[in-house]
Amino acid sequence: MSLTFYLDKGASLDPGAPCLTLDGASLTYGEVVDLSHAVARALRRAGVKPGDKVGILSSNDPVAFSCVFGIARAGAVWCPINPRNAGSENAELLDLFDCVALIHQPSFDELVAEIAPSLPKVTTRVRLGADFDAWLDAAREDPSAEAAQPEDVVALVGTGGTTGRPKGVMLTDRNLEAMSAITLMSYPFEGRPVYLAQAPLTHAAGVLCFPIMARGGEVVIMAKPDVGRFLELIERHGVTHTFLPPTLIYMVLGHETLPSRDLSSLQCFWYGAAPMSAARLAEALDRIGPMAQLFGQSEAPMMISTMSPAEHRHPDGTIATERLSSAGRPSPLVTVTILDPEGRVVPQGERGEICVRGSLVMAGYYRNPEATAEASAHGWHHTGDIGFLDGDGFLYIVDRAKDMVITGGFNVYSAEVEQALMAHAAVRDCAVIGLPDEKWGERVAAVIQAQPGAEIDVAELTAFVKQRIGSVKAPKQIEIWPDLPRSTVGKVLKTEIRTTLTSKETAS
Repeated sequence: MSLTFYLDKGASLDPGAPCLTLDGASLTYGEVVDLSHAVARALRRAGVKPGDKVGILSSNDPVAFSCVFGIARAGAVWCPINPRNAGSENAELLDLFDCVALIHQPSFDELVAEIAPSLPKVTTRVRLGADFDAWLDAAREDPSAEAAQPEDVVALVGTGGTTGRPKGVMLTDRNLEAMSAITLMSYPFEGRPVYLAQAPLTHAAGVLCFPIMARGGEVVIMAKPDVGRFLELIERHGVTHTFLPPTLIYMVLGHETLPSRDLSSLQCFWYGAAPMSAARLAEALDRIGPMAQLFGQSEAPMMISTMSPAEHRHPDGTIATERLSSAGRPSPLVTVTILDPEGRVVPQGERGEICVRGSLVMAGYYRNPEATAEASAHGWHHTGDIGFLDGDGFLYIVDRAKDMVITGGFNVYSAEVEQALMAHAAVRDCAVIGLPDEKWGERVAAVIQAQPGAEIDVAELTAFVKQRIGSVKAPKQIEIWPDLPRSTVGKVLKTEIRTTLTSKETAS
């Protein structure tokens, strides 16, 4: 198979059905298929060979996303470039990936002109719009390439880069086939799905389109985030599936139009990419509808573990509060184990690093054998997350390995403290880190973003947390900030928080 399989499968069900929709205008499956063939021919005419890397720099856009399938049809490798990154970050990724071609929206003309001199390998630059149409027309007679083989790399994805130089994750056709198969077998799909993509198509929202297309579903695209419009589009289009990270779900829960919107069409509202407050999740189950968790990472996309809407509730319909803080059960096509630092399996219920095997796991990091070897030590892919498996097979993620705080000789997992803080009604979001401390070695510090209009009493919040998890784990320092620093995909940047708090402490 190739990435084109998902598109071609959908087209075989109904070529006239809407495939990609933006602002009420749709490209049909047949039109996207034709466009993908045209892009493949134009790339081949420009000298792009099978295995070459082609970047796409665009906000959410139907034509830009159609180019993904053209790249695949040419046998080339799709390199999603996040438009929210700084120009220097994107230049670094394009160089790291050895991209020979770049397709971009006109809105990024200035950025592309700025970084072009530092990218001698990029010999083909294509601007969407009239220039793009002319580029396609000039290549009508050139043949398309063969489809990818299962072990061929079809996508090269940059890691977040928040802890140093980013790495290129090599995803094969088999990796994305496994992800799509797990999606289709683990979550409800009744009838023809309608998927609403507000999150960036360069990340989770994009690869979730593939199983939707395999069922002939419609992908409704939002060019930019807008919570009010997001709720409006669910009602207008009868959206059945969507995905948001927790921070945006919290905004949905706080939006004034939520009570008046008809969300009854939803079959599966995926959440993931960061831990979600169990208290807010219970609220979402009552006020939004069928929530569904997915846990993965770029190196094992999306589906290491899953929790379907049904698993969020007991058979009698009541909310299964005891498992809302879990990441679900390991996926059907994935093997998960918990290892200690020496690579030994720990007993059930004990904490260790979450490690994974299966066809979901990447081929490795691009031109980085050292990082690949480190991530695959002991014959397992190491996620860098600390967690445990309970007696019912549910996976619990308690922290990133680098975020664990050792205070007074005790291991404190930041995710557990964050869950306790988020249970407070006045807390909208939070982040917990460890800071150097003369007495404790490290002290637990928390930065809080309050709910709109709410006032937080630090002493009262501290007592609230102590009551839930004890005084050792409760933050010894709490600061209230208007917002938390976030990456371009919405993840809280704890490195920036740590730098800010350390600088303030040094200055004082």
